[in-house]
Amino acid sequence: MAVKAILFDHDGTLVDSEGMHYRIWKQVLKRYDIDFGEQEYRQEHAGVPTLRNAEVLLKRYQLNESAAALIDQKEIGTRTYLQQNCFPLMAGARSLIEALVDRNLRLAVVTGAGRASVQNTLRGHGLEQHFEAIACGDDVRHSKPSPEVYLLALEKLGLSKDECLAFEDTATGVAAAHAAGIACCAIPNEFSLHHDFS
Repeated sequence: MAVKAILFDHDGTLVDSEGMHYRIWKQVLKRYDIDFGEQEYRQEHAGVPTLRNAEVLLKRYQLNESAAALIDQKEIGTRTYLQQNCFPLMAGARSLIEALVDRNLRLAVVTGAGRASVQNTLRGHGLEQHFEAIACGDDVRHSKPSPEVYLLALEKLGLSKDECLAFEDTATGVAAAHAAGIACCAIPNEFSLHHDFS
């Protein structure tokens, strides 16, 4: 069956956002006198859902705080950044999108990120008209590596798993696409080069 749609992950695949996510987490943890190193973020937190990151950080640093409180602080930092900026596109993303559109392929964003972040990206880079659907963390109960967000994207597009190809930058994302039965092209970035994509 021919591929009819390309499903893009957002952070680290469509946009170069992992560095900013690290800086926001660093600011959150600074309030607790924790010097959060970039290497730790790269090894254990890049491409991981916010809830899981909060849970790991609470346990590791034995913080007398709730996961919800950490998540709120992270989301406030992200919203503050996005009020004045949009994440830069990954190198080659715009030309790839244009080439796919020229080939009449349908496009969707499938991500654990919130809808506001995705809309900020598409609007800020003038790409809204190219993406037919957004399936995001706001729409599902379980984040990647659960296949839930991918299954929602298939439903929104009205396509079968065999008619789609996913692009992901992390092992977590690849696992989600795989669990949904969707073929996936792994495109590691500097934050996910060490991931096990086997």
